[in-house]
Formats: sequence, structure tokens, C-alpha cells
Amino acid sequence: MPKSKRPSLFTAIVASFMGFGVVIIGLLATKVVSVQVGTLMLVASVGMHLGFGILIAVWRLMGRLE
Repeated sequence: MPKSKRPSLFTAIVASFMGFGVVIIGLLATKVVSVQVGTLMLVASVGMHLGFGILIAVWRLMGRLE
């Protein structure tokens, strides 16, 4: 068992982001979605990962205050 969950958490976040990116780029390559929709999906994925990352960081910091 790993002593810290931080490396596994970081790996899971990176794998999630890469997985969504590969699926979106695959949809673009097979022309299932247009370039505009694909770009919007990539931007939304970055925004969601960034937003949830900030929420998790604030949640962890709030836990340390108590």
C-alpha cells in the first residue's frame, strides 16, 4: 500500500484529463463532431478539471482550519 494517496490522486486526475482528450480528439478525427464543437468540448474539459481542482484544494484547506 502506498503511504500517501497524493501520487495516485494526481495520476487519476491526469489519466481522466488524458482520457477525455483522447476521446474528443478521436471524435474530431472521425468527423463525428465539427471543429467548433470539438474545441468547445476541449475547453469545457479543461475548465471542469481546473474548477474541480480549485474546489478540492479549498475543501482540503478548509479541513486544515478546523
